[in-house]
Amino acid sequence: MPSTVREYQDAILKAKKEKGFAILAHTYQSPEIVEVADFTGDSFALSKKAMGITEKNVLMCGVRFMAETVKLLSPEKRVLLAAPDAGCPMAEQFVREEIEDYRADHPDVLVVCYVNTTTDLKRACDVCVTSASALDIMRKLPTDREILFIPDCNLGAYVQAAYPDRKITLWRGGCPVHAAISKEETVAAKAKHPTAKLLVHPECKPDVTALADYIGSTSGIMKYAAESDAKEFIIGTEISVVWHLSYRFPDTKFYPLSKNLVCRNMRLTSLPDVLAAVKGEGGEEIVLDEATMKEARVCIDKMIELG
Repeated sequence: MPSTVREYQDAILKAKKEKGFAILAHTYQSPEIVEVADFTGDSFALSKKAMGITEKNVLMCGVRFMAETVKLLSPEKRVLLAAPDAGCPMAEQFVREEIEDYRADHPDVLVVCYVNTTTDLKRACDVCVTSASALDIMRKLPTDREILFIPDCNLGAYVQAAYPDRKITLWRGGCPVHAAISKEETVAAKAKHPTAKLLVHPECKPDVTALADYIGSTSGIMKYAAESDAKEFIIGTEISVVWHLSYRFPDTKFYPLSKNLVCRNMRLTSLPDVLAAVKGEGGEEIVLDEATMKEARVCIDKMIELG
């Protein structure tokens, strides 16, 4: 049995080739897992990558809704979640029945859901968005309809600020990790690193994003840092992004906005989990019935159409 990180990585690379697996790792995964992945990126980008690969077995190193989205877009593939307990508190905040009840009282509403939602919740939604596509897709929606934006009220507030004339209803939901960052903490970080540019995720609160030099998705933050001439950055998203950027650009300084920007669910995936899954001894296969997938695909297909 492997006993070091390198030995586990070598065993994973060997087993995935023998078993015909492609490994997807969300950007928030730790560097040792990213190193054995075939593709790394934001959740929806990974789902699209999976559509074009030849491997019939796909392992998601991330959280459950991400693995479900891979299955929705590639129903013919066998999709596994490396760490079965890895959920997403934001994705699980609301249930489909709540949306259906709201629709009953607001029959003209358009329900826009963040991709960070369960498959069952997507069944009740009209359009899906990512943090990268939300502004563009909102621009293309009818202007005379009420929009119910779920589940993240902070991402929703970011969209609402860009379209102040639109009727956008927000519910109290969101990412507990990003939302925990306070304005005071942000002001302190900027004072400590006065020449650093502040890059934040729109899942942060409005009084935090108001202080930012750039607001965008994880991939957007990384792209901005890669293309900027600045040499210091405060990173207002999951702390793993600081690690990845520090490795890629060793001559640039990257500081976490907060030491508490850690997604515990992303930390549940380990190299032993990955090895067990690709060997057929672990992980959980994502199984969704055909009717559920058909209903949940409607909002994703609409996003692809508009995006």
